[in-house]
Amino acid sequence: MVEGPIPNEFGEDALHIALCAVNGIDFLVTWNCRHLANAFHRHRIEEVVESRGYRCPVICTPEELLED
Repeated sequence: MVEGPIPNEFGEDALHIALCAVNGIDFLVTWNCRHLANAFHRHRIEEVVESRGYRCPVICTPEELLED
């Protein structure tokens, strides 16, 4: 199994990203800062999604989305 930015035991987090990418959803808004809205993981998440031929959604917290 390929090691990615989301630990295997948190497959639901990876599934949220995959569902957004496959369905062309622009934003994944979450309070999950441990695995999803995490500045240290975002770049790797984008690399994995885009290497599979999809556009990665913008992953952010509600506060980030509402900033002016």
